[in-house]
Amino acid sequence: MRGSGHSCRASSIYKIVIERRAKFWQSSMMNQPADLHNLSPDQLRTLVMQLQETVTTQAQGLAERDASIHQLQTHKDKLTHELALLRRHRFGKRSEGLDKHQLALLEALVDEDIASIEAELEKVSVASPPRECKKPKRQALPKDLARTEIHHEPENTNCACGCVMTRIGEDVSEKLDYQPGTFSVERHIRGKWCCRDCDSLVQAPVAAHIIDKGIPTTGLLAQVLISKYADHLPLYRQEQQFARGGVMIPRSTLADWVGRCGVELQPLVDALREQLLEQIVLHADETPVAMLAPGKQRTHKAYVWAYAATRYSPIQGVVYDFRPSRSGKESRDFLADWRGKLVCDDYSGYKAGFANGIIEIGCWAHARRKFHDLHVRRQLG
Repeated sequence: MRGSGHSCRASSIYKIVIERRAKFWQSSMMNQPADLHNLSPDQLRTLVMQLQETVTTQAQGLAERDASIHQLQTHKDKLTHELALLRRHRFGKRSEGLDKHQLALLEALVDEDIASIEAELEKVSVASPPRECKKPKRQALPKDLARTEIHHEPENTNCACGCVMTRIGEDVSEKLDYQPGTFSVERHIRGKWCCRDCDSLVQAPVAAHIIDKGIPTTGLLAQVLISKYADHLPLYRQEQQFARGGVMIPRSTLADWVGRCGVELQPLVDALREQLLEQIVLHADETPVAMLAPGKQRTHKAYVWAYAATRYSPIQGVVYDFRPSRSGKESRDFLADWRGKLVCDDYSGYKAGFANGIIEIGCWAHARRKFHDLHVRRQLG
């Protein structure tokens, strides 16, 4: 649409120039005397001056027209180039874009982040009046799965009035458990005990779970986390694996579980970080990872920073700190007031920390690599 508009504009300019030329010659013919021989010298000089002014005006008009045409052509070339880029992006080879499985991995990460943020908001949000909301319909657990009944009864079924309570019912909740290769269902049965004389009711409290009112047991959550982070098994593959076992667990649900587990495990991460920062010597390194830009199906480079104690330290642990950039400020924020000895490569991002009191220990692996390269070059020379 923009290209056609510029073409119409150029046509209009040409039309105006032609009309002006026609009017000029028509006016000149009407104003010009029929016989130049009858003009006096003064009249001839005046006519020549008028013609010179006309020629000058026409030359300026032509120059302006040429400049406008050049500007329009440049803009047209720019639009053509942009259009070619857009067509390549829209209709280019699939190899230039994201694979559907790669995109599924990124979408799962987004779902995990959303779940973790929602879990954190639930913890810090101020209590508000309950509101009615439509609960999502949960798919019933398969009937053919083995079930283990776990009974929860009050420690004391004697009423305060002295009467013995009578069991009048029970509440049953089912949790999906997983042993490697086998699903089973835990039936948590909480009996209701009531005193027939004073109508008081006693019931065992609901057992604590990682996800309140959720179906996964700690064993199933541990299986999902270990498969994802230790065995590098993406959630969409775990979804297929569970489906072969007879249980359909959507990838979005698995991502929600991972995000909420991350929030619950954060205190352990903070405690491990405090233990590491008590050590005199630490190792540090960073590695790039693809991060999905919010609202786009494109990735940009983020980094996972790793901090570990030495093999001789009583604390054998590693803390992985995800950061959106490779800025040296990321490591300074993690190390904070720590002033020990840091084993790292020669990346400039650590230099500011060395200036603040951290002692640099050069990585032998990187130093040996340089000597090896020098040795190879000398042999080749």
